[in-house]
Amino acid sequence: MSQDPVEIDSTETNGAGPVQVQAEATQEIEPSILTALPHYLPLGVFPLILLAALWGGWWLLPPMVFMSLSWSFDRVFGRDGRIMDPWKTPKHRLIWHNLPVWSWAFLWPPTLVFGLWQILVADPFVWWQDVVLAIILTMEAQAVFVVGHELIHRRTTWERRIGEFLLSSASYPQYATEHVYIHHALVGTPYDVGSAPKGESFWRYMPKEIVSNLVNSWEVARERLARRRRTMWHYSNPFWRYGFGVAFWYALVFWMGGIWAVPVFAFLGLSCVFSMKISNYFQHYGLRRVRLENGRWEKIMPRHSWSADWKFSNWMLFNAQRHADHHAVASRQYPLLQVSLDESPELPGTYSDMMNIVLKPKKWFEKMDPLVDQWRKHFYPEIDDWSVYDSPLAAKRPDAFDTIVEIFGAAPRLAKWIERNPELLDNLQEQEFLDLDLPKGFEQDEEFESIARRGLARVYWTYEMGVQEMKDLIVELPVVDAKETAEIVRNWSNDKVFQIGMHVMRGNLLPAEARTALSNLSEASVSTVLASVVADFGERYGTDSVGEVAAVFLGDLASR
Repeated sequence: MSQDPVEIDSTETNGAGPVQVQAEATQEIEPSILTALPHYLPLGVFPLILLAALWGGWWLLPPMVFMSLSWSFDRVFGRDGRIMDPWKTPKHRLIWHNLPVWSWAFLWPPTLVFGLWQILVADPFVWWQDVVLAIILTMEAQAVFVVGHELIHRRTTWERRIGEFLLSSASYPQYATEHVYIHHALVGTPYDVGSAPKGESFWRYMPKEIVSNLVNSWEVARERLARRRRTMWHYSNPFWRYGFGVAFWYALVFWMGGIWAVPVFAFLGLSCVFSMKISNYFQHYGLRRVRLENGRWEKIMPRHSWSADWKFSNWMLFNAQRHADHHAVASRQYPLLQVSLDESPELPGTYSDMMNIVLKPKKWFEKMDPLVDQWRKHFYPEIDDWSVYDSPLAAKRPDAFDTIVEIFGAAPRLAKWIERNPELLDNLQEQEFLDLDLPKGFEQDEEFESIARRGLARVYWTYEMGVQEMKDLIVELPVVDAKETAEIVRNWSNDKVFQIGMHVMRGNLLPAEARTALSNLSEASVSTVLASVVADFGERYGTDSVGEVAAVFLGDLASR
């Protein structure tokens, strides 16, 4: 199995312009101890950490150097391109490839415990050596998400449980639920907070992704239990395991070092999460699945993930760079991941390169946005306007995506308004709006349908809903004083203005009819607020103090 080399457009970091990068052809290999041997490299750091924790001093240097400089070897070893045939390779032949994953998973917990013991209990070193050892543990702990991620996708229960326990050591076990059941199902859509839209910086992305990860994983667990008619207290709730796992680590840290050690351990976990969120951010940045005419999202394909295929990183990260194929076939074990040269967009550098520029938004946008545009032109030449896919509004209100698309395409001013006030979209579910917005296609005669649609909205907004009728509705709103009246009336009138604007956009109201409705709305709102201000002033200072009040109007309202 092989693929011909393809040319991939990239852009230099300095924005000098596009350059051509040629991806190497793939080479098929067979599973064996020789082909698996490079993936044992990540285990080499454990004896170095052990020696550093035992002796300190100069022994702290080797693991620091190993973890700090190893990523520069990507340029030395070059690209990989070696793949196995997933359809011809039985799982039992992957034993030599699975051993380093299992070994790392079993070596990390005792290594972490021993390192913490040396720092918090034995304390044989001076303070700066404790700090360096803590940094070493933190750096190695970042691999928790590499190995944990691999294991939570496995089919065997014991492997998934080990993956969850590893994630607990980073205080982030709910990732096992969110990643599998939300991210993989919704990747590349506004529903997935983990898929960063074009133009969103990492610093805006990270906090909301962390919050949504916890909230959404809890909601998914609740829904899965509800489908089996079980409560959240049932023992099968994964959050019991997550809670016990995190409690174990924090109780251990508290026992060894007291209360001050707890925030230090939490910081270690946060550092791991921070590193993981960086890779999450650039793995899907700007890549969107398209909404089909039937209302469904297109199938997840390799084109919806950024990938890389550097040899040394593949060895150290268990092929995590082949992210596109991982999303295409989530259950595929890491040795079987493919290199989709003709389908997946390729990152313009190594994972280390990406991590260095992600934290600098201006530099990141200069580097990646042109590549996102190239990707869109290549895979979706029929789409000219991606603004709705890039808008934060689509991420905030994915339930109203079709309506947002409609507004962005037909009414740019309305689009800007709902971007600032996404809650306005709720008005489209109000019965007042639904009763007037007849569904398209209810009548075979298009002209008759148009007349009927316009007739309902026209009668309602220009005849039935006059100034007095609007005042009567406003009076029913609960208010305390003039200030609250002004606030509530403003929100109420904004809702009505948005409804009127939507009717105009959909052809239910003519502009002249909308002007009449808006003038009525303005008169009712202003007169109500004005009356409330006068009444409030009279209550505070006495009716004798109330003089005459004037209001100045412009536009159509001024002619009344």
